[in-house]
Amino acid sequence: MLLLYNIFIRLYFLGIRLASLWNKKAAQWIKGRENLFDDVSSKVAKADKIIWVHCSSAGEFEQGKPVIEALKARYSTHKIVVSFFSPSGYAVATNYAVADVITYLPLDTKKNARAFINLIKPELAIFVKYEFWYHHLATASFHHIPVLLISATFRKEQVFFKGYGTFFRQILFLFRHIFVQDKASLDLLKENAVAQASISGDTRFDRVKKIADNFAEIKFIKDFAGDKKLVVAGSTWADDEQLLAEYAQKNPDIKFIIAPHEINAANLANVSHRFPNVYRYSWLEKEEQFFPLPNTDGPKWMAVPEQQAEHLNQQIAQVQVLIIDSVGLLSRLYQYATITYVGGGFTKDGIHNTLEAAVWGKPVIFGPNYKKYREAKELIAAGGGFSVPNADELKKLADELFSNEQYLQAVGDKAKKYIQDNTGATQKILQEIQAKRLLTN
Repeated sequence: MLLLYNIFIRLYFLGIRLASLWNKKAAQWIKGRENLFDDVSSKVAKADKIIWVHCSSAGEFEQGKPVIEALKARYSTHKIVVSFFSPSGYAVATNYAVADVITYLPLDTKKNARAFINLIKPELAIFVKYEFWYHHLATASFHHIPVLLISATFRKEQVFFKGYGTFFRQILFLFRHIFVQDKASLDLLKENAVAQASISGDTRFDRVKKIADNFAEIKFIKDFAGDKKLVVAGSTWADDEQLLAEYAQKNPDIKFIIAPHEINAANLANVSHRFPNVYRYSWLEKEEQFFPLPNTDGPKWMAVPEQQAEHLNQQIAQVQVLIIDSVGLLSRLYQYATITYVGGGFTKDGIHNTLEAAVWGKPVIFGPNYKKYREAKELIAAGGGFSVPNADELKKLADELFSNEQYLQAVGDKAKKYIQDNTGATQKILQEIQAKRLLTN
């Protein structure tokens, strides 16, 4: 199996290199690793004490942040090295001041793993939720470097628990300790003799609570929303937007903020043409202001010189739909919502982060593909979340929430309580690190 694994890794690399000829993300994956070792070498010294945290992509990075920040506060003399497999994760982390080094993870070959770990020499390694790269884990284990897996979830259908999954199941034994999100995951590990595990919960609860506790206003949003009811929809895809657009067209008095998952020019144009009377967030801070032109067959907006524009707050108050074409705002935008919608529930990968919305005490709505997400199922069970399969069901639910203030408040309170009841995973992980003396200050 190890031979087959090594062959797969090399074939995967060749596939990525081939795809990089036309695929931008694949090209970033290749380019980001070209000078990886030289770049890391310039940022670490032999005397440095290193904590290494690995995240697959942006979602896992959000889960890792509470632990990274807690470790930096407790072990301030250590340097934090954060590695990523995906370009999208690397891109959102480049300005993250808590980490001392941001890097891609080298391709998982024996040679690369030895070179990387010999270079950074971590005292502790933490993998977030996913990512089971055999050579990096085996090399760390060989050097007696404790490796933790945090916020993990396991399901019976995963390869670890198949009859042919012995090789992958053995990888789990390379972790010094596995912190899982729920009892079902813990029981599954115990059934397969993986004893070095415990329930900590999901660190994303700690992350979203910290964001809410440190809320900062977003310019212009109150001017846009006014006293109207507001739907904030985050990480949306085409199917999500189609449902929301139908509802927006039939309810011109309700405001919408749409934050698409993809904010490239082509997708933003598509999103803009789905909705009536739109405006883009990036225009708000440009010198040249834009007036919407609703109900026309041509462009839905036109530019006018600044000196001819009305006051900005009067201008955007006329707009029904604000499209967010900037990154880093979504987790705070939900605060302004009457109800929230989380996208991805009509894609094969499933819904995005529902916790970012629930923490503000707002009802959370999403599509039907949520079964793989424990927090979505629990949010529904708690009474703070809903799944809708089509536009008719969305209209029925939204109308009920908007028309019944008492019901709206009760649902929001349940969503917020669900978050409050599930915080504390970061502290449990830190306590284990301290109790086992996995790091020294």
